[in-house]
Amino acid sequence: MTAIEQTEAARPRGTRLPRRARRNQLLGAAQEVFVAQGYHSAAMDDIAERAGVSKPVLYQHFPGKLELYLALLDQHCEALLQAVRTALASTTDNKLRVEATMDAYFAYVEDEGGAFRLVFESDLTNEPAVRERVDRVSLQCAEAISDVIAEDTGLSKDESMLLAVGLGGVSQVVARYWLSSESAIPRDKAVALLTSLAWRGIAGFPLHPTDGQLSAEGH
Repeated sequence: MTAIEQTEAARPRGTRLPRRARRNQLLGAAQEVFVAQGYHSAAMDDIAERAGVSKPVLYQHFPGKLELYLALLDQHCEALLQAVRTALASTTDNKLRVEATMDAYFAYVEDEGGAFRLVFESDLTNEPAVRERVDRVSLQCAEAISDVIAEDTGLSKDESMLLAVGLGGVSQVVARYWLSSESAIPRDKAVALLTSLAWRGIAGFPLHPTDGQLSAEGH
């Protein structure tokens, strides 16, 4: 059950919930408000009302709006990182690995809760604590991709990281464009097109030209 689903299930005012369940409920309500209004326009009153609790209850769990936003950002940055790591570990066939990683970004931005907007489209990136978290998750995703590239191509750490940053950046930018443009292209087709583009480039760095490895013949 997602945080937003927990919010829906636990919204009636006056319901007593275990502390962890209440925290998850408040995070779900905060996500809805922050995604809809942005950080600067959102108010703690709005979040408390959305959660069906009094403002003092909200402050018992989060001392301020920034702390609430950062807790939510931590949750969704971790979700993105785990999605990328899971995709990379899902197969040893590198073309399928590229496809799975691209799809992880598309799935992340397509999630109906809109949490990707907090990570990639935040109106609070001038806040150092927010910028640090966004930069860190982008770096961690790139490092996970870079490790696979280095292992399978023999490229240096710096070279592999450069390619990994490019793959991650292209994935999230294209996925966000695909979503915002309300493209008629189905997600699987969009992922396949982007994979084809990426694979034609990354396959040009062979180390072991065998099936499933990064080889120029493996298009």
